[in-house]
Amino acid sequence: MVNKDNSIRRHYFDWAASAPIACADYSSLFGNPSSQHSEGRAAKLALEDARRRCAVVLNVPVDTLYFTSGGTESNSIALFANLVKKGQGRIISSPAEHSSVREAMQTLEKMGKPTGSVSVDSYGRVTAENFAKALEKYGDARFASVMAVNNETGAVTDIASLRDVIRKNPSPVHLHCDLVQAVGKIPVDIQNWGIDSASISAHKISGPRGIGLLYLRRPMEVFYTGGGQEGGIRGGTENTQGALSLADCLEKYCGAETVQAEYARAKERWNKLITSLVKMERCTIIPAHRAKTENEDAFSPYILQVAFKDIPGEVMARALDDLGFAVSTGSACSSSSPERPVLLAMGIDEKLRLEGIRISQGRQTTDEQIDLLLEAIAEVLKFL
Repeated sequence: MVNKDNSIRRHYFDWAASAPIACADYSSLFGNPSSQHSEGRAAKLALEDARRRCAVVLNVPVDTLYFTSGGTESNSIALFANLVKKGQGRIISSPAEHSSVREAMQTLEKMGKPTGSVSVDSYGRVTAENFAKALEKYGDARFASVMAVNNETGAVTDIASLRDVIRKNPSPVHLHCDLVQAVGKIPVDIQNWGIDSASISAHKISGPRGIGLLYLRRPMEVFYTGGGQEGGIRGGTENTQGALSLADCLEKYCGAETVQAEYARAKERWNKLITSLVKMERCTIIPAHRAKTENEDAFSPYILQVAFKDIPGEVMARALDDLGFAVSTGSACSSSSPERPVLLAMGIDEKLRLEGIRISQGRQTTDEQIDLLLEAIAEVLKFL
């Protein structure tokens, strides 16, 4: 764990927060895409080519994609558009959503928009049964926001099953899906899943920060506007360089065959990690039944929540950091809050919630790094 110069060798296990950047430099395309001169036209052509390439990988019509600053803004645009729809129903979501959705729901409630909650199971998923119960309870629900892969536990929600519930519902319900932890990690089928809108972030798949996508099956009237860019859906000067980098990463890392191959390798590494962790006396996998092999496909093999008895998560994360291992205590967007709302929604008791850490891997993670992480955890357990 120590380099020849006595510096600590670093091992990155926080891919769910942000992936190492691996994209080309497009700084030569500095023109404003809205400008009419040659530099502007070149930027505009590049921007639209990036959109086309993204659409090909995601298998959606090119005119359904809008570039944004990332997952949070994409979620916000879709959610707050409901304020424009006067008297058109309630918004529902689960308490296990990303903070950009949870906190937006609280703001919408304060602004007078009726909201409702969809409970999750002990895995942290929205099941078809729970979703159907929520729609029955909230007969005026017209918009639902559900993430495909939970950013703290890796729980995978069967979005297609929710589509089937909506089709049986007496009234139409717009289905918004946070795909930030899904794209590039699990097979995603936006059109077949019946998704009406979705959010994607580049920096989770090794693109730069500050660029993402909003998918809209149909255009919508948005709550806030700007200069008319992106079809009026997202105002502001377009990030041409970011859009091209996002297209590069989608093509390189998110094609169906690539995702399946990487999924298999990630699954092997994660099974090795989980098998070793459950043998540690003070270790608890969250949720505990994830350790059973029959449940492994219910979770993304890129994210793991685990706790160590009598060691607060922050202390464990700090101790591992000192040994050269980057892990987290949960979502980076909620790092200032100790409440761990996702684990609370799953019914995890307070002590275990506070002891939880999130370990997340990526395509560059190796078997050797898994072994070294296990050694580091064992070393920490000796003195804590």
